[in-house]
Amino acid sequence: IGNQIGAAFWQTISGEHGLDGSGVYNGTSDLQLERMNVYFNEASGNKYVPRAVLVDLEPGTMDAVRAGPFGQLFRPDNFV
Repeated sequence: IGNQIGAAFWQTISGEHGLDGSGVYNGTSDLQLERMNVYFNEASGNKYVPRAVLVDLEPGTMDAVRAGPFGQLFRPDNFV
């Protein structure tokens, strides 16, 4: 349940900052870019990745997050 709540959090935060499911900035306001570094690191160009590590003992939960609409937002090595 924790990582599922976390995935919903990242989906909401991404939307507020104008990011799509793969972390690409598609926003229209400079306000969306303010404080982006609180939650995200800039990977390259306009692509951002969450400052997060997802940990779970059940691989099925991680697979569900990866397969979800924002699964491409995370770096593969952020899943433990």
